[in-house]
Amino acid sequence: MKAIQNWGKAVLRPVLALSLGACFGAGLTTAAWAQTSAAACPPVARQPTADEIQKAQAEARDRGVLWRITKAGHTSYLFGTLHVGQLAWAPPGPTVRKALNDVDVIALELDISQAATLSQLQAALASKPEDPPVSEALIRALAAEITAACLPAKSLDGLKPVVRALTLTLMAARWEGLDSAYAQEAVLVGVAEAAKLPIAALESVDEQMGAILPATTQEAEHLIGQALAQLKSGAARRSTKRLAQAWAEGNLEQLASYERWCECVATEEDRQLLRRLNDDRNPAIASRIDRLHNQGKRVFAAVGALHMTGPKALPSLLAQRGFAVQQVTFPK
Repeated sequence: MKAIQNWGKAVLRPVLALSLGACFGAGLTTAAWAQTSAAACPPVARQPTADEIQKAQAEARDRGVLWRITKAGHTSYLFGTLHVGQLAWAPPGPTVRKALNDVDVIALELDISQAATLSQLQAALASKPEDPPVSEALIRALAAEITAACLPAKSLDGLKPVVRALTLTLMAARWEGLDSAYAQEAVLVGVAEAAKLPIAALESVDEQMGAILPATTQEAEHLIGQALAQLKSGAARRSTKRLAQAWAEGNLEQLASYERWCECVATEEDRQLLRRLNDDRNPAIASRIDRLHNQGKRVFAAVGALHMTGPKALPSLLAQRGFAVQQVTFPK
């Protein structure tokens, strides 16, 4: 593959358009985001200037966690991503850039470059009459948190209540200078477009939403109540900041101990939900990475960094499928 030139332009152009905010905040318009800029509100992502892009590109260093996975005479890569970020983290560092220059396909959890995928996501996240009902008290509490987040009062009304809660949790990271507009998935879409690389989806929308969205009122109210408590206590901000620091430093040990410090696992129900969201999705994801690799393709598979940890960690599952798996050490 021809080496990608002008990384700043290639990577940062789609950042604001393709953030994971489009997934968890499908009903949140650009105008709504713009209204978060008041002094008493968290900072909001904006399109970087040419000078800022150049500076980020010039200072880019390797972040995250990367594995080289080899089988049947050719090499692919497994990369742990972060669903929030900052401008300085957007351009890939030299080691990650070298890996991206040596692959045939970029594989993401979902192909968010496709309008059809985003349309499916929007439909899946939209509030529907058949959704498990939740109490009016929780709806009112969510409305109060929407106001506290400096969002227009009705900006999330079209979303399922649990998705409103997840969106607010994600957006709380803005107070720490972390924004979903700089999610690695958006960056990698820009890389794929610049290099004319195909993007493969490792999950379907239905599969991912089946893991994320609750099936019962009890589960929905538990998730919403937990999110509200984390927002009130500041735990949402603390845990996302610590997760981001661990990711930026490539600290796999910290990532692996997430359950102990996230302030999000207090009961067996919490543990089961975390396993469903992370561990239980990994066998199917590993199978699809394996399938792409077995087609003779050199794959850059990018999945949330927490999927690289635990008893069903993706590197371990790929090793069980016959890959030689080696974590790549980044230069200091």
